Amino acid sequence: MIVVVTGSSGFIGSRLVKKLKQSNHDVIELDIQKGFDIMDFEQLKTIKDFDVCVHLAGLTFVPLSYEKPHDYFSLNVNGLINCIELCKINNAKMVFPSSYVYGDPQYLPIDEKHPVSGFNPYAETKLIGETICRAYHKYFDVKSIILRPSNIYGPGQNENFLLPKIIKQAKDGNIILKDPRPKRDFIFVDDIVECFRKAIENDSISFEIFNVCYGESYSVNEVVEIVNKIYNNSLSIEYTNERRKIEVLDITMKISKVKSLLGWSPEIDLHSGINNLINSNA
Repeated sequence: MIVVVTGSSGFIGSRLVKKLKQSNHDVIELDIQKGFDIMDFEQLKTIKDFDVCVHLAGLTFVPLSYEKPHDYFSLNVNGLINCIELCKINNAKMVFPSSYVYGDPQYLPIDEKHPVSGFNPYAETKLIGETICRAYHKYFDVKSIILRPSNIYGPGQNENFLLPKIIKQAKDGNIILKDPRPKRDFIFVDDIVECFRKAIENDSISFEIFNVCYGESYSVNEVVEIVNKIYNNSLSIEYTNERRKIEVLDITMKISKVKSLLGWSPEIDLHSGINNLINSNA
């Protein structure tokens, strides 16, 4: 298959490109670092004759979406419109990474039928993206697979995110964080990349939405304790107890649907993933 990957130089994109090439797919890399701007539709239209577009390009750090809403809505929404229009022109499939879009859970674990809620500007851009994918499928028969991942982590992730921040601080022996309470369903980057591969290679689904996660949640404090144990309980740990204005305290997602329809299951548990992360930063 010929696969377009936007954001191909990024945290997930770079690993996905490597995985696809190992699986004997031809990859077209579209990345601003490689001189390709997906916001320039005239430039984008030069890309022809491909089978699938995986649209990873975009802004992802939630706190910054409050500070730069124009940038987030402009790139995350209009970038997708350009890419899915390109899919329509080329009769290609879209694989779109959404996000956690459920807001404060009404029940746990969360399945794909749970009501959605844009509870921060970044999540709003992803919900708009899902609506665009649904509309292009409804009106123009563009196939789409939407993945709603939980908290992704792994080597090479931006240090603003929780796990890289913890690992970096642990190397200095002192961990200082804000709120120890929030629980998250962490998924290792290699597992999410494998799910993308499954979505790319599936030829039977015309439109579907999947949760992609491990299926267990850990609090910030529990994550820190795992790291501390690896460091023989030698770390100094402090919480300021500063709380975010809008905070979801527990996120545990259900993955029976993705297991059944895509044949994907996570393989790397949090303990193994954290060990991997620490060793990669050694």
